[in-house]
Amino acid sequence: MEIPLRNTPTRAALVLLSLATAAILISQAIILWLANHRLDSEQVELMERGTALTPGDGSTWDRVGRLHQWDFVHPDLPTAINDFQKAVQDDPRSAHYWMDLAGAYEAAGDDARARDAYARAKAVYPASGEVAFHYGNFLLREREYSGAFAELRKAVRADPTLLPLAISRTWRSTEDINELVDQVLPANAEAYVQAVDFFVSSGRAEPALAVWDRLISLKQPLKLPQVFPFMEELIHEDRADDASRVWREALAAAGMPHADPPNHSVVWNGDFGSEFANGGLDWRWSSVLGAAISFDTAPAENGSRAVRLDFNGGNNLALTEPAQYVPVEPGRGYHFHALMRTQEITTESGIRFSLTDPNHGDAVGVTTENFTGSRAWTPIEADLTTGPLTHFLLLRLLRSPSRLFDNRLGGTAWIAEVALTQSTAAPEQPSR
Repeated sequence: MEIPLRNTPTRAALVLLSLATAAILISQAIILWLANHRLDSEQVELMERGTALTPGDGSTWDRVGRLHQWDFVHPDLPTAINDFQKAVQDDPRSAHYWMDLAGAYEAAGDDARARDAYARAKAVYPASGEVAFHYGNFLLREREYSGAFAELRKAVRADPTLLPLAISRTWRSTEDINELVDQVLPANAEAYVQAVDFFVSSGRAEPALAVWDRLISLKQPLKLPQVFPFMEELIHEDRADDASRVWREALAAAGMPHADPPNHSVVWNGDFGSEFANGGLDWRWSSVLGAAISFDTAPAENGSRAVRLDFNGGNNLALTEPAQYVPVEPGRGYHFHALMRTQEITTESGIRFSLTDPNHGDAVGVTTENFTGSRAWTPIEADLTTGPLTHFLLLRLLRSPSRLFDNRLGGTAWIAEVALTQSTAAPEQPSR
């Protein structure tokens, strides 16, 4: 519809209407700006004045309530409860406001009203993992474990990111592995691995092993690196038998070869037939400035390979890898064997093997002959006796930095056929 603007009264009326509309919009904008300014001030008095400028907005009362409750200098729980009550009155469809009110009721010792507020939050948003998680934690604190487990199970299914917290809260409340696994965790490998990682992070191998056994019973595939933190804890705790078993089970679950090494050797992948796993009980290698690693032909025609290390002559490097943690028995004699070849290795500090006890200082300390210059394939043999508390040996290829002026390492070294086997008779003294 067209409005004729030819006469002066009509034009004047439209101008006045436009000015009035603009004034209303400007005044509302000013009110909103002032309200937000006061609410963002984090000062209780100003924030309360800001809530008066936005009637019907539950979020303003919720913010003020949280500030009253969590003020470290002057906390005011009764006022916070009153604020949260106003928030849910303004917006009863907000599960978040109901949970804040429930938390304040619980903090005040009013568990009955807290339970009712959580029920209202669940009714508003029944599919929320966050609501189920907080209600489940409330029930844990009330020692109503059956209901708590049901809520936590619902929470982690709705939101898997809540799983680590659910594991932590459940264990600290009950310390019962069966309830954690059967009542809370989803029956999948990913959830069980997270439970294992939780116990590893707190240095508790025993419950981690219990979850691991349940994980393996699922017969679901795993990625091998997922097991590395667990293996580190077992090595740290000197649990050689457990580490050996878990390692083979992890390899099988990852779809990798897991047969014992040949010739009764306890060195894993000593023939370098597969790539380094870089963790667990396999070889480890970190990039080292001035050194490059690759695989080459071994001297024996038995399908094994050799590791080749090329040094570029630019660094006086310290070499402590390739390395491997090897499970052994305490108080036993062992025979070490390897082959080594070098070509134009510079400096007086060359390449050798080292075997030590990583958890018991000087219980074992063996270093083999120092290889420098150019040498053909040469057998390396050494005998040792493990200490009374030795359950692991750290086997490393070693090069200490040279102290000479011309100290940069160049040339190439090869190693092959690395093995450690029990001796038929232990020597009387450990080799050094």
